[in-house]
Amino acid sequence: MPGQKAAVGERRAQILAAAIQVAAAGGLDDLTIQRVAAVAGLSHGLVHFHFKTKQELLSALLDHVLHATAASEAVPPAARSDAPLDELLAVMRSEMARLTADAEITRLFFDFSVMGARSRPIRMRMSAELARYRRAFRPLVKRVLESEPGRFVGVTADGLWAVVVAFIKGSALQSVIDPRGFDASGFLAASSALLAQIESSASGSQSLSV
Repeated sequence: MPGQKAAVGERRAQILAAAIQVAAAGGLDDLTIQRVAAVAGLSHGLVHFHFKTKQELLSALLDHVLHATAASEAVPPAARSDAPLDELLAVMRSEMARLTADAEITRLFFDFSVMGARSRPIRMRMSAELARYRRAFRPLVKRVLESEPGRFVGVTADGLWAVVVAFIKGSALQSVIDPRGFDASGFLAASSALLAQIESSASGSQSLSV
């Protein structure tokens, strides 16, 4: 029945919200059915009804985290601007703001990354999500390279994408480590200035050699 399915979905969402609180506070190793039930204000049996084991609860939590940190609609699927590089920087700002806004989810993403080093199934699922993230950025990254070949001599789409994701995920990591001291806009501004300085220095060196 539709009403019954909705109730089941709401209960699972309630349990997952409690699981996020427990795991974000004490880490994934502290996640237990008992702790989640206590935070959710539910009986142990009811939580166990929806998630038979801790592993099943972890799997559902990983699904939630990957969905929350996946590439957003801010990444354009096709050409929308005559200035692809400016568009890419705008997307980076948007993604940094989005991923640094929810410290709990971001913390869990990195916790799962560490767990993935010991668990092949988790590592494979996170790799698959990273591949989807790469595919979301690829059209825009390719447009940047095509529009400014002189600026990105010898740079491949995969290479530029790796740098873009390093900036985005790096900002998210810093927001977890130092949530009060980190400023996403300042991070991107400083990164852009640094890259411009490197480019300027490289151009100057080439002129001197000639």
